[in-house]
Amino acid sequence: MENNTTDPCGNRECEGCIADPALLSEFKQAIHALSGKWKLEILGTLMDGGVRFGALRRALAPITQHMLTAQLRELEHDGLVSRKVLAEKPLQVEYELTDSAWGLLPAFRELLAWSKTFGPRRTAVAGGTQLGAGIS
Repeated sequence: MENNTTDPCGNRECEGCIADPALLSEFKQAIHALSGKWKLEILGTLMDGGVRFGALRRALAPITQHMLTAQLRELEHDGLVSRKVLAEKPLQVEYELTDSAWGLLPAFRELLAWSKTFGPRRTAVAGGTQLGAGIS
């Protein structure tokens, strides 16, 4: 696998480099947007298309309604998930990935490749959603 990182030092030794605070801040914001017990599972589930709240909750069992709502609100706030209220009775809400979230697909593929190469080997997750399911 090739290393696609850019060298901010112009191929010089980086032992004495100080990380750019602005870059570190942006990195922290990106990590925060994806941090959470269920966020990656939610994003993985939504890769197959829009999903109604109830179906999303069933797919992510044993997540609680409160936790799912909180995680979806954070993802919506960070621009990764969009919420669409359907004009039906009873009220139905559908969630789907935004273009911003779809932009993470290459990063998810790289994480999956890293996990296959270096990550711990795990047995099949019983009843859980696997992140790699919608990534090809």
